[in-house]
Amino acid sequence: MPIHIMQNQTIAQKIDPTLKLLVLESGDRLNRWEFERRYQAMPHLKKAELIEGVVYVASPVRVYHHGYPHSCIIGWLLTYSATTPGTMVCDNTTVRLDADNEPQPDAILRWEEGGQSRISEDDYIEGAPELIVEIAASTASYDLHDKLRVYRRNGVREYVVWLTQERQLHWYVWEAGEYRQQEPDGAGLLHSVGFPGLVLAVEALLAGNMAVVLQQLHQGMEGQ
Repeated sequence: MPIHIMQNQTIAQKIDPTLKLLVLESGDRLNRWEFERRYQAMPHLKKAELIEGVVYVASPVRVYHHGYPHSCIIGWLLTYSATTPGTMVCDNTTVRLDADNEPQPDAILRWEEGGQSRISEDDYIEGAPELIVEIAASTASYDLHDKLRVYRRNGVREYVVWLTQERQLHWYVWEAGEYRQQEPDGAGLLHSVGFPGLVLAVEALLAGNMAVVLQQLHQGMEGQ
């Protein structure tokens, strides 16, 4: 490669010696189209996100910090969706929000008809799903900073963040362009504002007691 070309390469332009393609690395600054091109060329990469034009490549996933909480959230949402016609749960699915943001949320719940998002011809979600859940280690995570601002700006109606190290769960509701954090009711339950009957027993979830979480969910759905 000519020397002048080498000198003009940015830090973002790391070259994979095997594939001879530009690869994704955390900290790269790209637009959404270039991000997708590189991501699609790396089938071995399980999760990468573009948040405010910056690439984040996921670290290896630990059991109690992410894997198990993730499975609990999927079980909770799938139980709800299975008996709520017109809803769809997606796990680790790329969402095209705008030119600088293409997250891959841990879980989403969306309305299939009449909702804010759609499925594109090439099988991606475009637009803001009604509800997004992220599993984060702590309040220092970008899930409670850059991502929160991106989801709020794009009109994600409900945003749930489970902070596994701090044993906290934040449920934000979009109101007039801002997020309001919900507080549990007298029974310790958080209620969705956009999905009737979707309730979450917070303390039971944080304790890993999924039997109680699902029992309370069933009662919430029956009350609708």
